Amino acid sequence: MKTALIVGTGVDFGTTEGEWSEIASPYGASITMVNIGDQPVTILRRHGPATNVPPHLVNYRANMLALQEMGVERVIATAAVGSMRQDLPPGSLVVLADFIDFTKHREPTIYDRPGPKVTHTDFSTPYCPEISGALEQTAAEFGIRLGKRATYVCVDGPRYETPAEIRMFAQWGGDVVGMTGVPEVVFARELGMCYATLAIVSNLAAGISEKPLSHKEVVEQVSRRREEVGSLLERAVALIPQTRSCCTTPTGESSA
Repeated sequence: MKTALIVGTGVDFGTTEGEWSEIASPYGASITMVNIGDQPVTILRRHGPATNVPPHLVNYRANMLALQEMGVERVIATAAVGSMRQDLPPGSLVVLADFIDFTKHREPTIYDRPGPKVTHTDFSTPYCPEISGALEQTAAEFGIRLGKRATYVCVDGPRYETPAEIRMFAQWGGDVVGMTGVPEVVFARELGMCYATLAIVSNLAAGISEKPLSHKEVVEQVSRRREEVGSLLERAVALIPQTRSCCTTPTGESSA
């Protein structure tokens, strides 16, 4: 079993800026390797080697194809999110359970050209229950409180949402909002990789927060949990079952 960690805003793992060395990839993805216990784990920086690629310019397809080429089967991603729930204040951690795709300008699928078959991928269970379970088990072992599994709304960014948009998302059943989780989760499923996300609440969303939103606040809030998140991810990797038996293993529904 090969596992990858996708690290986002304010999160790093196993390397410092000076130690980072990019593995050659035809896709240009920023990848390095670390050992967690006796297991080699692929680390992918979502926002590039200098972590300066904005969310609407991230090459999600390249990143996920690079992981597939390396034989990755399991992916744990991190994501900084804004909260639409008062019981998920800044600093909270939550495992994602579902998503709403509100992006408008991103490639929606790996299957982007005509072929011998049309493939429709099931998303009844959007995130891998085995990986999500490992994250929750780890949190319980460490005494870390996780919020109830959340529905994630993904927007293009890089601007933050308006108060009216946040009210609409909340009425739809959204709990948290972010800019990077889709199409990453879609490509993972289409490419045969199980995928789960640990979200870090960086701020209350627009109209809920009493002050203007800023990227500096997001980075600072996530950085406060960096060490704890790193320990949680490290332990969760060890708890993921070696053999996949979850219902998220991609099958795809094809028709001529």
